[in-house]
Amino acid sequence: MTNPALQSKPWYREPWPWFLISLPASAVVAGLATVWIAVTSADGLVVGDYYKAGLAINQTLARDDAARALALSATVTSENGVLTLALGGRMQTYPEQLTLTLAHPTRQGMDQILTLDHIGGGRYRAALPLLHAGKWQVQLADHEATWRLGGVLHIPLDQAVVLTASGPIVHQPEGN
Repeated sequence: MTNPALQSKPWYREPWPWFLISLPASAVVAGLATVWIAVTSADGLVVGDYYKAGLAINQTLARDDAARALALSATVTSENGVLTLALGGRMQTYPEQLTLTLAHPTRQGMDQILTLDHIGGGRYRAALPLLHAGKWQVQLADHEATWRLGGVLHIPLDQAVVLTASGPIVHQPEGN
């Protein structure tokens, strides 16, 4: 009589062959998923006409210089879904509207452009759209695009951020 413990099972009833087969099979599935993602999504980080984009840098730098000459800065805060901006500097008159561009670092389709209305005394206000949590590049400019301020916002916006011509300054709450 044969001992049942010594009898061998067919290979497909053993766990180790299936484990060894699953490793290359998972690599094939991951490769197909990568191909599908590459084909269906656009790479928003590549500029088609890089030469023209490079020439536009000089215009952008001139806008930064104009903001520095006016000593402009803007403090951005958010409360109850309303974005409030306080513009400071050596301006004789404040523009009636400003343009605030919120750019997602990797997904161009998520970018938002807000028009901020002047509410008096260098203060501006706009409804803050629903944004994904994370880091957002911000650019503030007047409608004539003569100057610009830039910086980085971290959503949710729970602390004031100062936009300057040279980059952001984050205000830490007192006691930290």
